[in-house]
Amino acid sequence: MKRIEKILVPTDLSENSRRGLLYACSLAAEANGALTILHIANEFAAWELYCDEFTFIDSRTRAWPMDRVLSEGSLELNRFLEPQLDAMKELARVTKRVVLGSVSERIVTVAEEEKVDLVVMSPRRHRGLRRILGGGITDTVTRMSPCPVLSVAAPLPSRPWRGRLLPPLFRWPRPRTATI
Repeated sequence: MKRIEKILVPTDLSENSRRGLLYACSLAAEANGALTILHIANEFAAWELYCDEFTFIDSRTRAWPMDRVLSEGSLELNRFLEPQLDAMKELARVTKRVVLGSVSERIVTVAEEEKVDLVVMSPRRHRGLRRILGGGITDTVTRMSPCPVLSVAAPLPSRPWRGRLLPPLFRWPRPRTATI
């Protein structure tokens, strides 16, 4: 079996991705491997709309410099990682990267550049038509990735048992009386 030495954890700074980060930290600690935490900064944060009485429709909107967007993304990532500092101290090496671009393409590109052995992702649960038509970032990365992708999802809450179908199927047999 191949030894896992480098693990990539993409994060969107949500609670779902925190679950994947904790799982990747434990895997890296067991294997004495390196962990790379990747955050793809939001491109829409690069735009400031200046409005005085709804003049934001004007074409004079200005974009932030890309280094400012990346530094803001780095600050957000640092705030996100603060609760997990104790878990990350046990690891041999932890690196952080903040990039801009298409999320799934950038994850695959960083996985190729870093030559990682495993990508740990935490997908959101999509239901219905959105899942059928759009798929998700985890699906796209799984298809395009040069290495295995581990999907860590939160357990589904159990639905309360309503007792409508099962009791008629599994109840004790009714005593039958003979009729004369």
